[in-house]
Amino acid sequence: MSEQRPTLAVIAAEAGVSQATVSKVINGRSDVAPATRERIESLLRSHNYLHPGRQGRARRSGLVDLIIGGLDSAWAVEILRGVEAECAQRSVGTVVSLVPPGEATPSSWAALPVLHHSDGVILVTASVTHAQRAQVERAGVALVVIDPIDLPGNGVPSIGATNWAGGLAATEHLLELGHRRIAAIGGRKEMLCSQARIDGYRAALERAGIEVDRDLIRFGDFQHEGGFQRAQELLALPEPPTAIFAGSDQQAMGVYEAARQAGLSIPQDLSVVGFDDLPMCEWLSPPLTTVRQPLEEMGRLAARTLFQLLENQPLVSPRMELSTELKVRLSTAPPRP
Repeated sequence: MSEQRPTLAVIAAEAGVSQATVSKVINGRSDVAPATRERIESLLRSHNYLHPGRQGRARRSGLVDLIIGGLDSAWAVEILRGVEAECAQRSVGTVVSLVPPGEATPSSWAALPVLHHSDGVILVTASVTHAQRAQVERAGVALVVIDPIDLPGNGVPSIGATNWAGGLAATEHLLELGHRRIAAIGGRKEMLCSQARIDGYRAALERAGIEVDRDLIRFGDFQHEGGFQRAQELLALPEPPTAIFAGSDQQAMGVYEAARQAGLSIPQDLSVVGFDDLPMCEWLSPPLTTVRQPLEEMGRLAARTLFQLLENQPLVSPRMELSTELKVRLSTAPPRP
């Protein structure tokens, strides 16, 4: 009977390195010092750990995992489009793993079998714990996060947009039109991007010398229903707002429906600004004024960053933000006298 292969822990101890470093060598990662790699490969060979043909050769599966909380929105589709386009240019496949919305951090990524065979992972709107970072590191794959719920830390690269500047631009546009009672509907309160957009809204009001009214700030979930419910609450106030800045285009569509049910016309009775600039914004009635964030390019940048990690290239910064831009259409107008 052949001798049982040792565990990674045994090999790591003999080599004087971490198990993660041994895993990187086995999986062909380039971010290991040559002398360390040679020492580990020698131990792996002496213990008959490496399979024939695997010794001393970098393994690349040609697959990238995209873990995302559902594809039920155009927002997610635009991100996927960017990731897939960048991967296709390098002849790398994209494997999409769907998890329940709001749970882009499953308790164990071992439930996603392809993760153990991919070169890298792109997480969308997730919060990455230390244990999960360690799990990915042990698997020997690179990790990049798009729109993280909070900063992942520990050098994990993250991709986002200039959310604060977008919130500022949206609110300043409404102020320039003459609105003074402006409400804001954010996404989930704990999300970094949501809070940044609301902070930009607050900053615009403060710069204009207008006191921030907490009653005019609500938080939803970036979805249609959340926008609809929060807008209903705002429009039922004794002194309702004349304009609403919604933290996403989907929430803005919910605001449209709340206004319709309240018998209000957009923009004559209520101005509305969204955030994202999804393709359907131009087809709404009226077309939606919104803050454009380059979603497809965010997906592309995440994939490019992943490949930089795999090729051991230095990153400009662990946190990268792409510029937002206000797109003025017909859903905003000066308030009624």
